Amino acid sequence: MVGVDPTDPADAGSVLETMWTLRLFEEAVEDLFSRGLLHGTMHLAIGEEAVAVGVCSALAEGDLITSTHRGHGHALAHGADPERMLAELLMKDSGYCRGRGGSMHIADVDHGNLGANGIVAGSMTISAGAALSQVFQKTGKVVVCFFGDGAANEGAFHEVLNLASLWSLPVVFACENNQYGMSMSQELSTAGGSVAARAAAYDIPGERVDGNDVVAVFEAARKAVDRARTGEGPTLLEFMTYRYRGHSKSDRNLYRTQEEIDTWRDEKDPLMQYERHIAASEWKTGIPAAREAARERIREAVTAAYQEEPATVEDLEGASYA
Repeated sequence: MVGVDPTDPADAGSVLETMWTLRLFEEAVEDLFSRGLLHGTMHLAIGEEAVAVGVCSALAEGDLITSTHRGHGHALAHGADPERMLAELLMKDSGYCRGRGGSMHIADVDHGNLGANGIVAGSMTISAGAALSQVFQKTGKVVVCFFGDGAANEGAFHEVLNLASLWSLPVVFACENNQYGMSMSQELSTAGGSVAARAAAYDIPGERVDGNDVVAVFEAARKAVDRARTGEGPTLLEFMTYRYRGHSKSDRNLYRTQEEIDTWRDEKDPLMQYERHIAASEWKTGIPAAREAARERIREAVTAAYQEEPATVEDLEGASYA
């Protein structure tokens, strides 16, 4: 997804197809789990697609990302293969981590995805180290650190923003504020009412952005990426978004109303917003084709991944030791 522009009609088809790919991938994962074909745990980001797609669109080839336990969309938006992603979740040897990492630990280092992380705020320290490495190597690459609003209340958040600011590291901190850290409302857990406002304490730019508007996400991310690439240091972006599903497979969603969920889904859905954005353009006739292309891509990925050879216990030692 790197190097495309959601504001350009020529790229609209690619952007929309990718957003639908993220949505349909997670709906497929949810279906597989409900039928007992996928085991372990999973954290769905259905409703948050604009953040992953908008941010990764602003990156260049070779730029890096670090991800979270809710990281399927980040990986796919950064160019991961849906078939290998599903193979990983289905514990197949052809998966990104040979079926051993599962949903929360998918990594594709060869293509710049330094990995999802089951530790809240765990990706933040990795992003700072990766950014410092780019400075030493003079690569000109930028690192994007995805994290949630819950991670903004962890110590690692403050330590990393402090260090990144002091050393002018080429990192963009992308907070996906989906309103809840597990079942805790962000309003009740975050002093000051804003994650972006905390940037001032570390003397770096901070901005709150509509995280369900892929165009707004892209424009904010592009500015932050350009700033990082030219040596001006980090930026903290807070993308206001919403997850339609619970925190994880065991979350019964008792802490919020169906009315609240329906309001976000019916009025602010990121896919529908982008489709409305391009409906008046010369490309509007391509909307159904983009949806169908994504649907077919996921359908083929599920079929192919399910037929792959399962991971075996015989080579566990080889996967654990150098």
